[in-house]
Amino acid sequence: MQAAVRVTLEKILERDALIRKVQELKHAGRKIVFTNGCFDILHPGHIRYLQAARSLGDALVVGINSDRSVQELKGSQRPILSEQERCWLLAGLESVSYVTVFDEATPLALIQSLLPHVLVKGGDWGLNEIVGRGEVEAHGGTVVSLPYENGQSTSGIIERILSRYKP
Repeated sequence: MQAAVRVTLEKILERDALIRKVQELKHAGRKIVFTNGCFDILHPGHIRYLQAARSLGDALVVGINSDRSVQELKGSQRPILSEQERCWLLAGLESVSYVTVFDEATPLALIQSLLPHVLVKGGDWGLNEIVGRGEVEAHGGTVVSLPYENGQSTSGIIERILSRYKP
């Protein structure tokens, strides 16, 4: 069990350490895939999305919004799970290679520093809306919009919980 915990913790990196790790992987010829999001209340749609993203390369890097940026995007009642908890959950998934937190409103600075080979977002984002698209494509990378699964959203889960347990 200690080995599993160690492996999970080794996947959670601060930005500078992540940049160094991605450079090492690129130098070794590995194809880097990047995605980002809040990932608050992990659900089956997230799992399938991350597995599909991982299949596009050799290493999947996930940037998660900090607690502060989730509140800015989703409101004062979010996130449900802290950034540390969300990192831990994502790092525990086999499909995820590395996780980091970004505090900015968008992951643009992180994407610019990593310049992944593949930038992935869910189908609820149009290609022209994907932050970092221009930077990734300018460096020879590709941008992929994976199909969105209807009925698979954290907001929908929260609404279902609240509607079932109203006094």
